[in-house]
Amino acid sequence: MSRPLHNKSAPVASSSSNDVDATIVAVCISAHKGEAKQTVAAAECRAEYGLVGDAHAGPGPRQVSIMARADVLQFAAGQLELAPGAFGENLLLDGLNVSTVRCGDRFVIEHGPVLEVTAIGKDCHNHACAIRRAMGDCIMPRKGVFARVISPGTLSAGQTVRHVRQAFV
Repeated sequence: MSRPLHNKSAPVASSSSNDVDATIVAVCISAHKGEAKQTVAAAECRAEYGLVGDAHAGPGPRQVSIMARADVLQFAAGQLELAPGAFGENLLLDGLNVSTVRCGDRFVIEHGPVLEVTAIGKDCHNHACAIRRAMGDCIMPRKGVFARVISPGTLSAGQTVRHVRQAFV
């Protein structure tokens, strides 16, 4: 079940002492929806569109999908070798704690785009994605982070991601 896409309150940036850094481990895209994404060296990220060449690009609230590497590793727990993009994520991040992410938060990527979180979790495609069939479960409904692109830029592995928490007034 997804968290609400929007909060009626206007977000206000929190103090920088609460901001948290993560690092992009992999950038992934796919030509078709419902399939694992493939790692690319870099991807252009367009405002209000998403990643150029990705099947999920276009207007709407889920332009970019994000997973925490720690969540993927914990989920697999040695039972399955999961390559980046296995859950259909565009960005795999090291250092992201999904439990601290809220709708309205921003991810400011070093020398890259700014993303705004629009949802946490979603239903798997046809309720039976490839991961769910192989493992009996899928973490995307609980741990997938979705965002829209606020400002454009290029994404590549190694970039620092600043998680800017928003306070709602």
